[in-house]
Amino acid sequence: MHDDDIVIVAGARTIFGRFGGAFKNYDYYDLGAIPIKEIISRTEINGTDVDEVYWGVGDTSVCKDVFTPVAARQTLLKAGLPATTPSVSIDKACVSAMSAVYFGCRGIRSGDITSAIGGGATLFSNEPLIGRGLRFSGFRMGNVQFEDPLYEMKYKDFRSVSVDAGNTAIQLGISREEQDEWALRSHLNYKEAYNNGKFDNEIIPLTLKNKNGEIAKINQDEQFREDISLEKLKKLKTIYGSKTVTPGNAPGLNDGAAAVLFMSRKKCKELNIEPLAQIVAMSSIAIEPHRLAEAPAYAIVNVMKKGNIDINDIDLIEINEAFAAVPLVSTKLLSNENISLWKDIIKKTNINGSAIAIGHPNTASGARIIMNLVYELRRKGGGLAIGAICGGLAQGDAILLKV
Repeated sequence: MHDDDIVIVAGARTIFGRFGGAFKNYDYYDLGAIPIKEIISRTEINGTDVDEVYWGVGDTSVCKDVFTPVAARQTLLKAGLPATTPSVSIDKACVSAMSAVYFGCRGIRSGDITSAIGGGATLFSNEPLIGRGLRFSGFRMGNVQFEDPLYEMKYKDFRSVSVDAGNTAIQLGISREEQDEWALRSHLNYKEAYNNGKFDNEIIPLTLKNKNGEIAKINQDEQFREDISLEKLKKLKTIYGSKTVTPGNAPGLNDGAAAVLFMSRKKCKELNIEPLAQIVAMSSIAIEPHRLAEAPAYAIVNVMKKGNIDINDIDLIEINEAFAAVPLVSTKLLSNENISLWKDIIKKTNINGSAIAIGHPNTASGARIIMNLVYELRRKGGGLAIGAICGGLAQGDAILLKV
């Protein structure tokens, strides 16, 4: 152990809500402030002990101030951090919250700061419809057409990400049936983990309106489907022209926020905090836009090189389930298509479920993955874990953790 090691000291998140669910009437800044307040409270530090905040913000149209909302800045102020705390809002789509931690680590390694908060928030339920071209059109009478930015979840100059993910899976010989089976596995793993209290350390119970409109304390992610079955998954139609991706083997449009507090080991000692885990290495990569599902594999290879380890040294892996195709494609690439090794990798991947069951508020998911792996490693008594995520036209991040 060295004073310049970077250690995680706290991680917390809200439940991840369904589209139009528990957070549909929430303010974006208030939502993001929840986990920041929680991690400060858990560590009992002063707000002045946080040098910077890096915050994933993929969509500013849900903010009250659509034009340059400085979302990270407004969120940290709502959380009660000092006005003197610098911050950066990050848009790398689904990669944002993990990149937020990555940028904070770079700041600590450079010596510019000693501590940081990384995370993000997404509130799809507040997504407005867009009326384009009205400002200078001299509009006086007639119908106005609105655009739904959530429809197809695509970048306008590119194919839908569901099409790209499905195509890559097919090219690697991964069937629709295998993707449905993975989706079922995610829900079953989540159910077992939840029933065993494995999310208690990370989820902040909130008093909200439940799906029946009743005020209640909620501490379970709304995306989880209790009644899921392979038969039901098989009946679902594919979406947006994809050959394999359905609403069942992909996550929904989800709301939620997550935050991680990390610092140098020296700072940790000065504040008399017990570290939860060490960040051994992080990596950030990008590949051809249509190869989205492969990005986590390349990010993992990169981070293993930095840590001077191989896949057999890893005890736990989480690859975010942007689609079931993503962990299936990436684990197959990591195995070099060695079927026996592929099965071994899968056994230690997403053992508590992932986005298909938990939900995927995209700019928060990277921080959720980090904290889940940290707490799971601690339950296991230590070891090494890798978390990885893709997004933003095939960018990818990975983190190597040690307990």
